Amino acid sequence: MDVIILASGSPRRRELLSLLGLPFEVITSEADESTPPDWTPEQIVCNLALRKAEAVIPAVGERNAVIIGSDTIVVLDDTVLGKPVNELDSKAMLTALQGRKHRVYTGVACIGLPDGKTLVDHRVTSVTMRAMSDNEIAAYIATGEPADKAGSYAIQGLGATLVERIAGCYFNVVGLPLSLLGGMLSGFGITVLNQQGE
Repeated sequence: MDVIILASGSPRRRELLSLLGLPFEVITSEADESTPPDWTPEQIVCNLALRKAEAVIPAVGERNAVIIGSDTIVVLDDTVLGKPVNELDSKAMLTALQGRKHRVYTGVACIGLPDGKTLVDHRVTSVTMRAMSDNEIAAYIATGEPADKAGSYAIQGLGATLVERIAGCYFNVVGLPLSLLGGMLSGFGITVLNQQGE
């Protein structure tokens, strides 16, 4: 069986991938994440997911492997919200998001080695945040949770208390849409759900 390589240092993606019950290794990707200003959200997440997966190819060596790269962004209106640079940035993002609907895009890229077969796709989830007071926003920032999260919140943590509703894949918001990934892996002959007795 091919070795599965997760090209990400994200503990959240590691936890999600482990839910599929497939053995995998982690190689942290150091890919350049800069993008042209005219790229659409789909272009951003798909290109960065692919870039992250491609960046670890040299470390995989001659093994038969499927490398998984992923990238997540939050989009409010037409503005892309990445990870906050500091607490003031977090406050600005959360203030803008509160009481409104935004979209979360996650791109997934799978590269099969040694043949180089590549699949790239993305998912979009709509998230509605509840209205928050300035004190609530400050208290959430003080927990430290928003510091390294796109859009300055973590739906799988205390940020869940800020989310009123979602439409679409929950795991997409966390950072790795498992239904999409499962389908993509089947394109490489890796099945998540094996029939009993096989």
